Amino acid sequence: MKTINFTDFRKKASSFITEVEHGETIILLRRGKPIAEVVPFTDRHTRTPSWKEPGIHLQISGGDLSAAIMEEREAES
Repeated sequence: MKTINFTDFRKKASSFITEVEHGETIILLRRGKPIAEVVPFTDRHTRTPSWKEPGIHLQISGGDLSAAIMEEREAES
């Protein structure tokens, strides 16, 4: 990952775009603060968003938690 000033990017845009084509990621700075990230293009339609990927499913042996809480509350009264 390369970090450059926006002014330098404007002056040498063609060479920086060539670097991006070869897989480099560039962070653009203006007054020392990041303003943009230039990344190589990917076909986003083939990628599955992380929230759609299958996750782990937890299974707990024993009784239902809500039933245990209700039993405990009834015992206290």
